[in-house]
Amino acid sequence: MAHLLGAEAIALEYPTRTVFDSVTLGIDAGDRIGIVGRNGDGKSSLMGMLAGTITPDAGRVTRRGGTRLGVLDQTDDLYTAATVQESIAGDAPEHVWASDPKIRDVLAGLTGDIDFTARIGALSGGQRRRVALAKLLVGDWDILALDEPTNHLDVEGIAWLAEHLKRRWPAGSGALLVITHDRWFLDEVCTTTWEVHDGIVEPFEGGYAAYVLQRVERDRQAAVAEAKRQNLMRKELAWLRRGAPARTSKPKFRIDAANALIADVPPVRNPIELTRLATARLGKDVIDVEDASVSFGEREILHDVTWRIGPGERSGILGANGAGKSTLLGLIAGTITPSAGRVKRGKTVKLAVLDQQFSQLAEIEGERVREVLARQKTSVVVDGKELTPAQLLERLGFSNAHLSARVGDLSGGQRRRLQLLLVLLDEPNVMILDEPTNDLDVDMLAAMEDLLDSWPGTLLVVSHDRYLLERVTDQQYAILDGRLRHVPGGVDEYLKLQRQSGPAESARSRGGGHPSATADGGDGAGTDGAGAPAGLSGAERRAAEKELASLERRMDKVGEQISKVHERMAAHDQTDFEGLQTYTQELQALEGESAELEDRWLELTDQLG
Repeated sequence: MAHLLGAEAIALEYPTRTVFDSVTLGIDAGDRIGIVGRNGDGKSSLMGMLAGTITPDAGRVTRRGGTRLGVLDQTDDLYTAATVQESIAGDAPEHVWASDPKIRDVLAGLTGDIDFTARIGALSGGQRRRVALAKLLVGDWDILALDEPTNHLDVEGIAWLAEHLKRRWPAGSGALLVITHDRWFLDEVCTTTWEVHDGIVEPFEGGYAAYVLQRVERDRQAAVAEAKRQNLMRKELAWLRRGAPARTSKPKFRIDAANALIADVPPVRNPIELTRLATARLGKDVIDVEDASVSFGEREILHDVTWRIGPGERSGILGANGAGKSTLLGLIAGTITPSAGRVKRGKTVKLAVLDQQFSQLAEIEGERVREVLARQKTSVVVDGKELTPAQLLERLGFSNAHLSARVGDLSGGQRRRLQLLLVLLDEPNVMILDEPTNDLDVDMLAAMEDLLDSWPGTLLVVSHDRYLLERVTDQQYAILDGRLRHVPGGVDEYLKLQRQSGPAESARSRGGGHPSATADGGDGAGTDGAGAPAGLSGAERRAAEKELASLERRMDKVGEQISKVHERMAAHDQTDFEGLQTYTQELQALEGESAELEDRWLELTDQLG
């Protein structure tokens, strides 16, 4: 493969520390590289040196002659007085760029809900980010360097970007360099991972899952002192191997090494015990949303939503930007009143919200972290162990020096972790997390997930981080056309439903669109929202009703079998992990069958109206 770009013995120093010391690396055609590391360790600085926007203090960066490199920084250089069309297409006539399928694909994937005649200065921060990304992707580049490209993209947009980058260049050509905290995106797009830490860049083969495996093995062989981080990564690996084995099937090295490492690691969560504890704290009645609708003016955001949220339920909420996820959270939290229907809350419900605006920290900006912790509970139980608030904060990456810092001086990631700590110390029994991954690096995301694994309450999560949703929740719901729908197949099923609705409908669900950004298509007449036939003949209806009755009987039977397995697991010796694993495999098979039955049941009920 052709060598495109290289760095030889590069070094970078700031007045207070050395960021890199004699780093040598190279980028070849066909490379798809993800850069990970803790916040502040130099990921963006490394990309800046390779892209030529930062000059190293020593060493040199060389680029093959004629190599075109495109860069997406965390800040854009868009001209505020220009229109969206001028920013993306420049002075090219509309018939030129609109006839290019590559450009149309980028516009449909990123700017379907943005007015092409709008001025850049009038756009929201998220819209500006997507315009900047679209401007870059419509160009021809040999190397793309992307710093946090998934920021402000919803799940559908992230899936589109991953697919676009995978097919952007022919095999063995082009190169990608990406910094992101989105671990699903890393696994989907990257074939190599660079970890930036302690002034060096350490390469790993494969995406995030392969990186986790190799890092655990590296730490074990070196017998390093970072026991806490090693145990955390082993737990992460256990989930990757047991919950999503396809992710670690890609690396070329032996998979039995992974199985040996996790042989004594129990499942990341004990759902039976957590449900028992949650029921003891909450009772059987938590929150019931009954036929609730929400309208703002003439626009209806949510329509006839019914959702009975139970004790210990761990659910993720999916939906495009503007679909109504935050509205649904407000409905559940009581900050939004339904236009129709009602929301009923159990008497014992104590609800807390981890929001995007750091509202829990607004009144303590001028106080020191140590002073804030002194007013909290003296201890809290995590994983059966009693920890002080300071010990819990240490698990979230705070050092003693950070305890003396003022809250207002903390970085975004530190503020997010302190916010989570204060929510946990308040001991709610229902917790809502609204985009909790913002400002956190992959290590801190794993630490947060580790804490949530043992949290005994009802958990509702809205996040565009697909990895987090699949990791900390047990089921997912989607908001489609203002209605709440259970998606047994998770994010994959949600994306399938979005694709079935067609690009035009998908753009409308995000609030608009422009004709040049979407392919021509019908209005969906003759089909319902899930692509099922709108009308059935008499014979077809009778056959569907018969199958529906049969499905319901089978679903009841499978449900009873699942309950019996849960009972046997609860009565089994909890230290016999091999026996529990047998039960878990049996349970997974039954739950898989239940999901398929429920999926078919939903299709039939949609057809029957």
